[in-house]
Amino acid sequence: MNLHSKARTCPASRGLIARRMLSGAWSEDQAAALGISARTAFKWLARYRAEGDAGLEDRSSRPHHSPRQTSADRQAAIVSLRRECRLTGQQIARRLRMPRSTVASVLKRAGLSRLRDLDPPEPVVRYERKRPGELIHLDIKKLARIVKVGHRMTGDRRDTTDGAGWESVHVAIDDASRLAYVEVLGNEQATTTVRFFRRALAFFKRHGIRVERVMTDNGPAYRSGLFAQMCHTSGTRHIFTRPYRPRTNGKAERLIQTLLREWAYKRVYETSARRTAALGPWLTYYNRRRPHGSLNGKPPISRV
Repeated sequence: MNLHSKARTCPASRGLIARRMLSGAWSEDQAAALGISARTAFKWLARYRAEGDAGLEDRSSRPHHSPRQTSADRQAAIVSLRRECRLTGQQIARRLRMPRSTVASVLKRAGLSRLRDLDPPEPVVRYERKRPGELIHLDIKKLARIVKVGHRMTGDRRDTTDGAGWESVHVAIDDASRLAYVEVLGNEQATTTVRFFRRALAFFKRHGIRVERVMTDNGPAYRSGLFAQMCHTSGTRHIFTRPYRPRTNGKAERLIQTLLREWAYKRVYETSARRTAALGPWLTYYNRRRPHGSLNGKPPISRV
């Protein structure tokens, strides 16, 4: 129960007032000494007599009648324009010649104030391939080059370096086993991406995994003719995610989050070279010793 910050009484004290007045132990003047008026004291007494303790709870201050309330037809029109035409509150107010505040109140009550409210989140669909190599996920994440310790570690926004450039973290992860292969490369061009993919295939082959399918987003490198030729030569079927749906490639996205949290941003690196040198040991730990939540606490290598 939320009481008003300046409320003089609560249900417990109201019951005390009503019972003592009912027994004759207190007069209305003594009840008023608690900081309430005699009228208020008699109000709680009357409610206690009629309803008992339930009558001492706070009630809504909403009026019983609202003759100036927006009609149901008008409210339905506002909601319809929002849902079907996806108009803003200001546009709806102009079209219906109504105050913007009224339209905003109707949309708030309907739960449609924000544009994202028109498209409720889709249910999470989890899937997992049955055998290693049936599907691997590829993705790329840009990381700023390190010239000196930056603001992420010092907390000072002035600790920035202009023109340091970017590095590209290329990741490949097996859907069934979560076995991962990662490299830090200079760019995400088609030639670089194809070479990484070739080395990733060799990595999985060394672990006895033959890659059958590969899933990527619609980035230029993955859409290139060089990548298509590489897939054809290796006998790998290429699957693209739906545009603007990164969740389809969720295992690669999740691996990137883990990389950033446990490797890239875990320590203070003085240079990019030191950060890259720390990737190999961390990746070995990830594949061979780190407990994985979706593998019942076992490392990826346990499924290979």
